[in-house]
Amino acid sequence: MATKSLKSIAPVPTAVDFLDIILSKTQRKTPTVIHKNFKISRIRNFYMRKVKFTQDSFDEKLGSILSEFPILDNLHPFMSSLLNVLYDKNHYKLALGQLNTCRHLIDQVAKDYCRLLKFGDSLYRCKQLKRAALGRMATIMRRQKDPLAYLEQVRQHLARLPSIDPNTRTLLICGYPNVGKSSFMNKVTRADVDVQPYAFTTKSLFVGHLDYKYLRWQVIDTPGILDHPLEDMNTIEMQSITAMAHLRSAILYFMDLSEQCGYTVEAQCKLFHSIKPLFANKPTLLILNKVDVMRLEDLSPENRALVDEIISIEGVTMVQVSCYTDEGVNDVKTAACDKLLTHRVETKLKGTKINSVINRIHVAQPKARDDVVREPFIPEAVKARQKYDPGDPMRRRLEKDIEAEEGGPGVYNINLRKNYILADASWKDDIMPEIMDGKNIADFIDPDIAEKLEALEREEEKLEAEGFYDSDEEIVDSDEELYAAEEASAKAMKLASERKKMFKNRPVMPRTTGMRTIGEMTQKLSAAGYDTSRIEAHAMVAKASNAAMRKRKREERDEAMDVDTGRDGEWVDESMEVDGEDVSPKRAKGNTGAVVAKSKLPQTNRQLTGFKNAEQANKAIKLRNLGQRERNMLARAGESDRAIKTKMPKHLFAGKRKGGKTDRR
Repeated sequence: MATKSLKSIAPVPTAVDFLDIILSKTQRKTPTVIHKNFKISRIRNFYMRKVKFTQDSFDEKLGSILSEFPILDNLHPFMSSLLNVLYDKNHYKLALGQLNTCRHLIDQVAKDYCRLLKFGDSLYRCKQLKRAALGRMATIMRRQKDPLAYLEQVRQHLARLPSIDPNTRTLLICGYPNVGKSSFMNKVTRADVDVQPYAFTTKSLFVGHLDYKYLRWQVIDTPGILDHPLEDMNTIEMQSITAMAHLRSAILYFMDLSEQCGYTVEAQCKLFHSIKPLFANKPTLLILNKVDVMRLEDLSPENRALVDEIISIEGVTMVQVSCYTDEGVNDVKTAACDKLLTHRVETKLKGTKINSVINRIHVAQPKARDDVVREPFIPEAVKARQKYDPGDPMRRRLEKDIEAEEGGPGVYNINLRKNYILADASWKDDIMPEIMDGKNIADFIDPDIAEKLEALEREEEKLEAEGFYDSDEEIVDSDEELYAAEEASAKAMKLASERKKMFKNRPVMPRTTGMRTIGEMTQKLSAAGYDTSRIEAHAMVAKASNAAMRKRKREERDEAMDVDTGRDGEWVDESMEVDGEDVSPKRAKGNTGAVVAKSKLPQTNRQLTGFKNAEQANKAIKLRNLGQRERNMLARAGESDRAIKTKMPKHLFAGKRKGGKTDRR
């Protein structure tokens, strides 16, 4: 079971919440109405169903808890030992065992009471047996209060454990407290481990990742270890011991030669020899940290002899590091990764799987074409890029070094233009360069553009001097004329937009293209040798008909524009009222003797179509309004589809429910 699956365990409820969940589910999911006049078989089945459903609910909930928590014997030895250190394996197994026993007891209670319910002879007897069954189940569940609380704490702690892959490439950092393990971890990985100047700041395992040779590496920072027997170590120290014992990794043992950590060099060397059995068959590196304060060459002869004794052990590589100045940090990472890669390859070569793979591998070797020896040549600049050592004068200057020289973070502002690929390096500092794909667009402008612009300006000046622009309209100076011009322009734009919409779906070419008039058409047809007499006769008839129609329209318009000077300036015309409203055309009214034009009146009133007279129309309108009254009242109710028709239903607000009544459900 991977560490990631440990984080997906569902929360474990308390005993009280457990009972609430199960019993409320039984009440919701099973029938609730039973009567004494039912058949006794129906009554028995009713209560047996409740008991069995409750048993199934307990079984399902407890089964999910037991299946989600990991079985220690099925885990990787590292995870199994880590859980034993953190939670005590016996206590953990005991809690899960009690829940398993609880599940079996509840199943047995349900089985016994279902057997008794088969012989229930009345509603009362069956109901009491159901109550007794559920009561015994609840009592058994309440006794599991402590195991449930313990498992919930274990679940919460499991969710906070780091995701450690026991089988991947791993670098394990160990040593005394406060020797610089977490500082190195923050330097080489993307992790952010808390670093403080006191011991045991790191109290649990922390995991970070780094990339080397296109591979992902796992770096584990362990809590500090003190030099005392294994039985006296606490939980914090045992996490480190467990990781060293079970993980196939490269061991990075950190030492502080300056003794600023609070422990002597002699004590640190004794701790190395104490835990050396855990380093068997693992690549080991001795990291001498804080060399900016004390180097190996500056140690006293006694301490130097103790350190040399460790270095002389076969398979131990010594590297001096300073996490403060970054000296040797990259060398430690490179040496540890290379050593672990070599060790893993050698281990696989010693295994049995290599025989099935090696037969399918063939390495082609090129044949020499002459006897000249050609040694590989790597320029010094390339070598400097491959490693980062602050003390090497040939190394490549990083942006970090430039930042430190220019005032540090918050003061230094990175120059993003310095890597532009341009023909001239001075172009990088242009005030406003136009860069595209690493090239300056200004480089591709016509080099004679300035001369061409000057020639164009001279030509314009010459045209102005000759009066070429004098025929243009005068410039509008006054504000009123300017406003009128803007308004006219807006109207023209609006008219153009409307015209564009009007002709949007029409054919692009007008149908009369090339034949504007009848005369032109007949002329072209005659030239082509066709007889156009019938077309001309038809055009003459249509022209006469259109003239007669236009004359008749003019006469009708003149009659409509009649002039009348009635008494007191009023139009003498009958009006018509329907339902108290005047439906006749309104008459213009003015002073006596005034000349007023009236539009042509309609022949009939459309509102009275189908009626004998105004009285019949009034009656029809009244009947129409009366028929719409009910719908008008309903329209005020709104559009809700959850309207409560009866505001106070009697069965909810009157009477009293007696014991056993379940009508409301």
